Amino acid sequence: MNPFKKKDVNDESVRPAAVIFDLDGTLYLGEHLIAGADVAVETLRKAGLTTTFLTNKPIDSPAIYAEKLSRLGIPVTESDVLTSVTLTIDFLQRSGHGDRVFVIGEDYLTDQIRQAGFRIASTPQETDVVVVSLDRTMSYEKMRFALEAGRNGAHMCATNPDVICPMDSGEIVDAGAWIAGLEALMKRPITDVLGKPSARCAQTVLARVGCEASRALMVGDRLETDMTMARNAGMQTALVMSGVTGVADLKAHGVQPDYVLASVAELPDALGVA
Repeated sequence: MNPFKKKDVNDESVRPAAVIFDLDGTLYLGEHLIAGADVAVETLRKAGLTTTFLTNKPIDSPAIYAEKLSRLGIPVTESDVLTSVTLTIDFLQRSGHGDRVFVIGEDYLTDQIRQAGFRIASTPQETDVVVVSLDRTMSYEKMRFALEAGRNGAHMCATNPDVICPMDSGEIVDAGAWIAGLEALMKRPITDVLGKPSARCAQTVLARVGCEASRALMVGDRLETDMTMARNAGMQTALVMSGVTGVADLKAHGVQPDYVLASVAELPDALGVA
């Protein structure tokens, strides 16, 4: 698939200064590097572009993602990686909604919230905030607890809106399913969803790369998160067809990326830095 270009990549005023990469479906699939991803990132770095890495998956630390990327051939440090868990804890610390938190989520998320100084609520009545996330041990009791806490006035937030999460063993149910269930039960939306495509996520990652939105390029495989966030924030957009998005999805979606690539391996050529 040839890149679909809307921009004159020979014009230095529009060539990106920073590239923000999604992980799953963009740089790797499970434990397998997407062919040419390592060379693509290295080429962009040699051309002077800043690179950073952004994932909605809320089950591991930046250090673990950095180790995985490095092991697969893309040298990355912990500080290069931003996750929806990092964004969620930052929100909890800044929002002032209270320090007693109920978590629908994995042990890693609960541990990080506790280490940030928050208490894990033991009853719906004492809960100040409910955090909704991917949870492979989700239960009726957890949903009931969250619903009662929400009806008692607890603030509701979520790590990410994804309905499905790709794993090595196949796709699993993600936070978006629990968000939809709670919204239906409470008859009101959960407005603070912290990962992609939120404006808060875009602002945070742009601050990390240190450039204006118009000089940042978001590379990802999801229209509804990666491309939507970038377009809303004024970033450049590159969709890779190596993940969850198919040709029919692209035709049906309202967001049309600046570049459409078979995989990230085509990116240096698309940007004129190969």
